[in-house]
Amino acid sequence: MGHLKEASVRGQPKRLIEHKKKQKKITILTAYESYFAKIIDKSDIDAILVGDSLGNVFAGYENTLPVTMEQMIYHVQAVTRSTERITVIADMPFMSYETSIQTAKENAGRLIKEGGAQAVKLEVGKSGGDAVEAIIEMGIPVMGHLGLTPQSVYEQGGWKVQGKTDEEVDNLCEKALDLQSKGVFAVVLELVPAEVAKRITELLAIPTIGIGAGKECDGQILVTQDLLGMTDRPLPRFVRKYQSLHSKIETAIQRFCQDVNESMFPNDSESF
Repeated sequence: MGHLKEASVRGQPKRLIEHKKKQKKITILTAYESYFAKIIDKSDIDAILVGDSLGNVFAGYENTLPVTMEQMIYHVQAVTRSTERITVIADMPFMSYETSIQTAKENAGRLIKEGGAQAVKLEVGKSGGDAVEAIIEMGIPVMGHLGLTPQSVYEQGGWKVQGKTDEEVDNLCEKALDLQSKGVFAVVLELVPAEVAKRITELLAIPTIGIGAGKECDGQILVTQDLLGMTDRPLPRFVRKYQSLHSKIETAIQRFCQDVNESMFPNDSESF
């Protein structure tokens, strides 16, 4: 049969654990389509999350709840087709894992098999723990998500910081340790006080990824469009805008409109 050449496996999620051991910070950004996926893939960013935040950012929904499996698979495919080296993590949308273990396994499998992702992310509120274990037993890497879990926004009473009371802090720590024991490779901490996130980070051997959880987490994640200032909506205080592209895009569109109306576009060099 000859010698089998060892396959090159791209985007190995568990490599992020090595980052924590080496005290190397982890960076993750979102992408929902080819354009940003290609740019991020060529950067030093460690992973892309195809988040169900596409419901807000891409589809114009008020929250993430309407996002379907079919929509997630479509966007994950667009990202994985456009990347070569980066780890791609796919969010499991609302109602894709809560109803039964079998449903959770099937939908996680679809994001890997049809979407091409290398891992999935689950929000772990009052449910989801059993699904995490079952999916990992299939051989699919799982990232957990604690703190503010947008799929439970109504139950949590809106977009509020989680972990303010001693009871809430103990609950978050217990859930984080439970997720680690189940085999997740990382945990996202969203809208958690910095001191609480620091405590959880020190408890775990796996990395914590913060979003509104202070600088002591092992890594940080942001929505790419927020980072670039591509929206005109108010942004959470934890978002740092590295550019203000929304106004530049508006200006470019207005200039195009003006140039067409004044017969300045196209000019002779732009015509055949």
